[in-house]
Amino acid sequence: MSGGERLYPWLEAARERMIGLQRLLTSVPALAPENRGEGEARKAEALGAWLEEAGLGPVRNYPSSDPRVPGGERPNLMVRLPGPGGDVVPGHAGVGHAGPGNAGPVREAGPGHEAGPVREAGPVREAGPVRETGVAHETGPGGDHASGAASRPAAGRSFWVMSHLDVVPPGDPAKWESDPYQLVERGGRLYGRGTEDNQQGMVSSIFALLALKEAGVIPPRDVKLLFVGDEEVGSTHGIQALLRDHAGLFGKGDTFLVPDGGRPDGSMIEVAEKSLLWLRFTVQGRQVHASMPHLGVNAFLAGSDLVVRLGRGLPEAFPERDPIFEPPFSTFCPTKKEANVPNVNTIPGLDVFCLDSRILPSRPVDEVLGEIDRICRAVESDHGVRVSREILQRNSSVPTRGDCPLVLGLKKAVQKVYGVPAEVMGIGGGTVGAYLRNAGYDTAIWCTLDETAHMPNEYCVVNNMVNDAKVMLELMLAGV
Repeated sequence: MSGGERLYPWLEAARERMIGLQRLLTSVPALAPENRGEGEARKAEALGAWLEEAGLGPVRNYPSSDPRVPGGERPNLMVRLPGPGGDVVPGHAGVGHAGPGNAGPVREAGPGHEAGPVREAGPVREAGPVRETGVAHETGPGGDHASGAASRPAAGRSFWVMSHLDVVPPGDPAKWESDPYQLVERGGRLYGRGTEDNQQGMVSSIFALLALKEAGVIPPRDVKLLFVGDEEVGSTHGIQALLRDHAGLFGKGDTFLVPDGGRPDGSMIEVAEKSLLWLRFTVQGRQVHASMPHLGVNAFLAGSDLVVRLGRGLPEAFPERDPIFEPPFSTFCPTKKEANVPNVNTIPGLDVFCLDSRILPSRPVDEVLGEIDRICRAVESDHGVRVSREILQRNSSVPTRGDCPLVLGLKKAVQKVYGVPAEVMGIGGGTVGAYLRNAGYDTAIWCTLDETAHMPNEYCVVNNMVNDAKVMLELMLAGV
């Protein structure tokens, strides 16, 4: 056996510990204020304490100010395992472990914020006896032993695995077979809100890092785990805040794995996404009694015509296809329709609806907006209405190359662990990968999922959680 394979038995033996961490995380709801929640602070505190106790400290916190939540901040946590001569964490001189009883993650101040008092760390923990795994390991920088798989230095670069702390609301309790915030283990599955989205990837990454830590293996480059908030409702206080307020946390050449999307067999690696464009249209006419329609302007009729013209005209104007995506073309879908008048015998003077567009990267979003405006002007002229549009969300992303070391290494690891060839694909858009790619970082979104996220009775397959940890372990050792 070579590389991470020699640590696979350690990961298999850690199943119950993984399930225990899932149980802890599931028990602490982490809902955004938009979902009538109090944010992720309690969950971050529980996770931070677990990581410190496991020996993965110090846990650093890079909070984002949000007056809507208790305490006024949204947490973003980070832990690291240094490579040979690893870089110093911004705001932190040197590397150490927080002692027992440490109050929680150390807070890092962003621009315009004064750092709170730094908690005193207790005595540095001595590493326990190295577990026998058959892997040659480092005794420390400059030590006598070196793992062959971890002997290629990549100074100044870090490999990140990023997962998110927040979850979505459970929805109708009657559709759940158990309490969504109490983990239930049944038939090789872990049921509960957040178990798959995104605690599976979170726990896999933690135990992959812990396997290296406890075996005394020094990776070829710094390995960092990032646990962000606010992913489910736009990432304003998560990765966007970090890229804006803590840009020094990341370095040129850093790469990211985001374990938050994939297939049940692990065969899809997402490297690109369509541009996302959400629009809200308001059509203004003149409301009158339905018995005198000639005195009014029917906004509902004009809005319906606008929906049809957009639905037919946009696919014709943007017909390009790209086989890397599924579906391989741009999509333009009318979705939400707001109520107009409450009674049957009134001609509505206002019509409001929304359009969800997923646009192939080959066509600029501004071109699509130009065509939409042309169609709106035509409807205004034909119906005598006024049409306005509001951009609810707009996000474009550059792709990650399918032949970059990160993707090639991931393909190799998936083949090794799962025995399947992984294919590079693009998706409809809307992932946190877009923010990282636009900032210049190679990013792959991958994990092994049954795709139960956001559903009642969400579950994580235990085997997926363990085997995904093996894939992450291989990447950590490969220095991608």
